[in-house]
Amino acid sequence: MKNIKILFGLALLAISFTSCKDEKQENAKKAIDSYVSYVDSVKNVKAEDLKATWKDVDAEYNRRAENAQLALADLKDNTAETEKINESKVKYEEFKNEMTTVFAPPAPSPKQQLRNALFGEGKIGDDMSFSWVNAQNIHSVYQQFVHTVEDNKDSYSREDWDEIKLLYEALDSRKNTVEKEGLSSEDNRKIAGLKVKFAPMYTVNRMGAKSDENAAAKK
Repeated sequence: MKNIKILFGLALLAISFTSCKDEKQENAKKAIDSYVSYVDSVKNVKAEDLKATWKDVDAEYNRRAENAQLALADLKDNTAETEKINESKVKYEEFKNEMTTVFAPPAPSPKQQLRNALFGEGKIGDDMSFSWVNAQNIHSVYQQFVHTVEDNKDSYSREDWDEIKLLYEALDSRKNTVEKEGLSSEDNRKIAGLKVKFAPMYTVNRMGAKSDENAAAKK
């Protein structure tokens, strides 16, 4: 009788062990299927709907990807499941690269690129506001402007020179205001030197750019 009880207990233990093992494998497959389904569902969402929540979407992907990877250890034969995970990983990475391109801000126009080079990224926009220029920084603003023009004078088109002249005049107009705010005589003197340098450089190179365009048009 005692032996029967022992055998019965061992049988229950074996059944319980098998049941736990089956449950672990079942949960592992569910984790992997959840990961695969998530990737497929994300790919079906419109880009504009994803843009606002992309960080959350990507974080959830990483969570499910990690769970799926850990789940492989609970499968006796995980070859097929590993393949599923790898396929979804490739799908998601391709999709993520595509979304990175879609979400990227549009490249600035050539005119804006010129303004960024002359004054700094985003300093001068379509409103042409120079309110950020003051008595403390105006000399460095002129300096960057003139030196940038000097370094790139051979690559500017006639339209570029027209834009440069427009910006230069706007900066000069701001200087008239800044002078009343306590512009130092030293900075004023240095700015005058930069202005003397810019004037002939503009005249000669603008004429040269126009001549080059006229010559090209005749060909």
